[in-house]
Amino acid sequence: MDDFTPDMPDETQTDGLSPDELQTMLKRLRTEHRAIDNELKAISETGVTDMLKMRRMKKVKLAMKDRISFLENQITPDIIA
Repeated sequence: MDDFTPDMPDETQTDGLSPDELQTMLKRLRTEHRAIDNELKAISETGVTDMLKMRRMKKVKLAMKDRISFLENQITPDIIA
């Protein structure tokens, strides 16, 4: 995983998408998030670490987590009763 700038849509790109499209986007982001997590674990287990690379990957992973939370809220919004 050499590309640390995943194609993550912002809020304006999710307007008008169907629930199925949002689910597909959410599934893709979760898969990419897990892949980065697995790569970070593999890097740390080898003992040879590139701290800059790890920091970048962690930032991307955090941004993905934020996007995942946003999409989950789009699919199932909180309703205050």
